Amino acid sequence: MNITYNEAVKVMNTAIEKAKELSIPVSIAVVDTGGHLVSFARLDSVYGVIDFAVKKARTAVMFGIDSDVMGTIIAGADLNGYGMINSNEGLLTIAGGVVIKNKNGNIIGAIASSGGSPEQDKEIASVGSFS
Repeated sequence: MNITYNEAVKVMNTAIEKAKELSIPVSIAVVDTGGHLVSFARLDSVYGVIDFAVKKARTAVMFGIDSDVMGTIIAGADLNGYGMINSNEGLLTIAGGVVIKNKNGNIIGAIASSGGSPEQDKEIASVGSFS
């Protein structure tokens, strides 16, 4: 099951409100279970974080865990970490990518924020993931 466009807009709007509340210029991406972009917003962020937001969301949904958790796993992989980080067209394993689950607990997509600190990005994405 994939996140629908309407669900993606709902989680996106919740995350946007949190970013505005924090006064942080971020980019926010929502992807489906295949890692395909469903919804995107650039809130006056610098251009470079657009790709970061998409990659954080893709990383979360591909592995079924938040992007920072995947970062911890890769950090412990020693020499294999290089191959892991460069797989799947490149992963971004810092905080800000959060899986989205439906009411039955199944992953239906992921949301990510980029442009703030890792903690701020995770806070923004986490608010969106529970909508």
